[in-house]
Amino acid sequence: MNDSVTIWTPKFMTNRLLSRKQMILHPGKGTVPKTEIREKLAKMYKTTPDVIFLFGCGTHFGGGKTTGFGVIYDSSDHTKKNEPKHRLARHGCMRRKRPQGNREKNARTG
Repeated sequence: MNDSVTIWTPKFMTNRLLSRKQMILHPGKGTVPKTEIREKLAKMYKTTPDVIFLFGCGTHFGGGKTTGFGVIYDSSDHTKKNEPKHRLARHGCMRRKRPQGNREKNARTG
């Protein structure tokens, strides 16, 4: 992990209705992997990386700065209750449903 990445959370808010902490992220370097940001946030806020969700990350023109949105839930139960299914699947908490092809449908029906 590269320690030269500086994470700045200027707009930090506690949302008690959804049992989470919300923030806007400003890593000091362009194109930082989400796993690396997740691990840094887990150290900063003394939690585990499995309850941290990052989305909406974008690199500014010219590089050197990335902005995104982060959410830290109080527990994994609140995560599964409040987080959208596509983000849970992306994070690895839930299995994605694959659409069935015609071959599989015909095999079942006969």
